[in-house]
Amino acid sequence: MSTSGTLSTALRVLSQLRRDHRTVALIVVVPSVLLTLLRFLFDGQQATFDRIAPPMLGLIPFFTMFIVTSVAMLRERTSGTLERLMSTPIAKIDLIVGYAMAFGVAALLQVGVASTITFGFLGAPSNHLVVFLGLAGLSALLGMALGLFASAFANSEFQAVQFMPAFVLPQLLVCGLFVPRALMVGWLEALSNVFPLTYTYDALELVSTRQTVPGQVGRDAIVLVGFLVAALILGAATLRRRTD
Repeated sequence: MSTSGTLSTALRVLSQLRRDHRTVALIVVVPSVLLTLLRFLFDGQQATFDRIAPPMLGLIPFFTMFIVTSVAMLRERTSGTLERLMSTPIAKIDLIVGYAMAFGVAALLQVGVASTITFGFLGAPSNHLVVFLGLAGLSALLGMALGLFASAFANSEFQAVQFMPAFVLPQLLVCGLFVPRALMVGWLEALSNVFPLTYTYDALELVSTRQTVPGQVGRDAIVLVGFLVAALILGAATLRRRTD
């Protein structure tokens, strides 16, 4: 692995993101706006907002980073940038880690801004703040890694966006946010066990509602790290020259 190749890739992607004002707005502004709307949606129902807002703060970065990363990576593939990079001595691992570092910085910035708004301006409870921020950051990084992987299967930005309802929304429906998983029919509960968003929600919900951090949170975090590493490995495997 080449440090210079990794850093040059990360800096190039960050420079491109910085010039793309709409993407920056999607990453930094949109999550805070959505959480603010959620607060006023439950105006006069602070207890309900306090229960819903912390898990949503961890889930929203997953969605936005999945979209941003899959579309941005698809541009790299279809514009020929990735193919030109693949013809240089830079290794696949340097490319994928460089992309992950760049989008990871964007993900952590997103979580930082949204957390400041939610726990500061909106007054949501900040139980175990350090642990919670770590989980939210891990959620954003996982969305980024899955977006890198998903971009290999799209031929246009429209197709990349289509992966949102096809891949992400089913996870949202069965993660336990709307209906406790224990109340689901057996096959749905079993299906939820193979989705990373399930473990994200479980950990976030436990941290935001318990006075002490239960051991289950650590186990969920380990599972999420496993999904993250697997997604990055699969993403690296899809880096190949295009012949079409």
